[in-house]
Amino acid sequence: MASTSVPARDAALRRAAELHTLLHHHAHRYYVLDDPEIPDAEYDRLFQELQALEAQYPELQTPDSPTQRVGGALLAELAAVRHSVPMLSIQTETDTTAEGAVAFDTRIRKRLGLGPDDPPVRYSAELKFDGLAISLRYEQGVLVRGVTRGNGEQGEDVTANVRTIGQVPLRLHGTGVPPVLEVRGEIYMRRDDFERLNARQREAGERTYINPRNTAAGAVRQLDPKITAQRPLSFYAYGLGEVAGWDEQPDTHSGTLDALARFGVPVSAERAVAEGAPGLIAFHQRVADKRDSLPFDIDGVVYKVDSLALQRQLGFRNREPVWAVAHKYPAQEQTTTVRDIDVQVGRTGKMTPVAKLAPVFVGGVTVTNATLHNQDEISRKDVRIGDTVVVRRAGDVIPEVVSVVLDARPPEVAEAAPWDLYQRLGGKCPVCGSDIVREEGEVDWRCTGGLFCGAQRKQALLHFAQRRAMDIEGLGEKIVDQLVDQELIRTLPDLYKLGVAKLAVLERMADKSAQNLVAALEKSKQTTLGRFLFALGIRHVGEATAKDLARHFGSLDRIMDASVDQLLEVNDVGPVVAQSIHTFFEQPHNREVAEQLRAAGVYWDEHEGSASQAPKPLTGKTLVLTGTLPTLSRDEAKDLIEAAGGKVAGSVSKKTDYVVAGAEAGSKLAKAQELGVTVLDEDGLRALLQG
Repeated sequence: MASTSVPARDAALRRAAELHTLLHHHAHRYYVLDDPEIPDAEYDRLFQELQALEAQYPELQTPDSPTQRVGGALLAELAAVRHSVPMLSIQTETDTTAEGAVAFDTRIRKRLGLGPDDPPVRYSAELKFDGLAISLRYEQGVLVRGVTRGNGEQGEDVTANVRTIGQVPLRLHGTGVPPVLEVRGEIYMRRDDFERLNARQREAGERTYINPRNTAAGAVRQLDPKITAQRPLSFYAYGLGEVAGWDEQPDTHSGTLDALARFGVPVSAERAVAEGAPGLIAFHQRVADKRDSLPFDIDGVVYKVDSLALQRQLGFRNREPVWAVAHKYPAQEQTTTVRDIDVQVGRTGKMTPVAKLAPVFVGGVTVTNATLHNQDEISRKDVRIGDTVVVRRAGDVIPEVVSVVLDARPPEVAEAAPWDLYQRLGGKCPVCGSDIVREEGEVDWRCTGGLFCGAQRKQALLHFAQRRAMDIEGLGEKIVDQLVDQELIRTLPDLYKLGVAKLAVLERMADKSAQNLVAALEKSKQTTLGRFLFALGIRHVGEATAKDLARHFGSLDRIMDASVDQLLEVNDVGPVVAQSIHTFFEQPHNREVAEQLRAAGVYWDEHEGSASQAPKPLTGKTLVLTGTLPTLSRDEAKDLIEAAGGKVAGSVSKKTDYVVAGAEAGSKLAKAQELGVTVLDEDGLRALLQG
């Protein structure tokens, strides 16, 4: 059999290139612009022609070939990928009225130091899609990787799956496409596509899906790309991750979205540049008026300061951008019946009555439980078992009972006594049997069992061990359940008495796992005062407040002995928080726990605190972290810098004092070198911290 001639191969190469261009063009017209130029049959003919050429010449099957959308081989697993730029969440404004927009604008103007006579701030106003966040990495204009948001620091590699989504361009087009461009956006499912999918499922005798959001998320995370290819998924971009070599990058967020659209990336047309609070209010109302007619579900709208320079100036707080907020809408409502009322015991001992409902589809999910908040709310609404009630998803997240449909109340329910939490429980905690109390001025009943209550103990341990607290790797929910249920742990200091022998009795705990957990416990002993305070689970004390307390007082003893007035001197600490901290450390039991933890070897560096005006080596300095340091995690390095009075920024600018660079440092290092910013390694950082 004669070999293929060179002219024939050259002709095939030219034709394949033509087909690439044609098919990408027509896919963009169909999926992104919703304005096809050719019939489906003609597209299929061109597609099959390219398939035939690639079968004859396998080297033509490049990663950006249109034929690669159909789904490749089954994946063994979804590999973890660390984001070069973290995919952070944004703050939620749950005030669904116009005041929510006003509050955000007020915060921004205050942070920027603007007075009432200064011009309005320009914002980019967009939809908040209800789907799965995704990061698409393009190199030289070609899609090379798709990664889920995951925990924000690292996600799952779903490249093979996102290639099957018609709206995701495999190759960017137009001029000025940067060498490296990470596009951040949302994969979602249109309502009509979701209904058609469920119709097909019913016809095939298969199970139907609950809602578009979960169906989209599940499809993207399939191990078999062929299954993803069968799901009608869509995509919209809303921002950027890492960018390198973009010489003409716009200086506004809205301009960035316009540029992405020119590159062939789908960007929703439902967006606007808004001037000040009035512009945000108008956008929020305009979208609210058309929310039900949109072809897809949204959680609300998103406001972002439009100027990228102002975004950098405003920075981040609590790992959330100060310059952005999600503004919610009033939740959707449905009616159902109350089958029972249960009581849950929270981490702080709070008793929360929960209505057990006949299943109802509301706000995009099937709801079977809804919070009743507290006894006062139950009494005010007069909720009883057997009632028909209105249910809504408060903030589109937490289902709650709004009201009772009294006209539908059965006679036997009307004759029964109103539901009472104390009487239902007989005055005892349903978990540990301790007395329950309701303090003066409080709306909640609470268990007095403290860390001796199994419900509180488990949640206290999980809170104590979480990554942003003591960071005890391997101490998850299943292990904590066994430790508490088998009474190996009764209080927090007992954690540090665990050894391999004790852990070996736990289910599915091999010697290696036990050794790893013991090592993680030992490693966690070296921490910071801010992390330790957060780990204690003091009411109203979040991560940011704990850090503020640590910076202000510098030592645990000074915090424990502080008066309410002294606590009020701490940044962002108000009367409620100050009283909560003071009350916590007034209890001998809580002081004893703190002392026992110190006696068990938990330690941190202490200092005089800002209250005494003690100088710090990094006061007034701004640092940027990039790459992987030899011994410090990103969070550990940030904690050390903040404890020394410094600020950690997310991007490099002329105002940056130092860039701390580790292995595989990215574009931030190049930017620092370009601007002449001092670059340090880990040893250099440690030397700087010592003053």
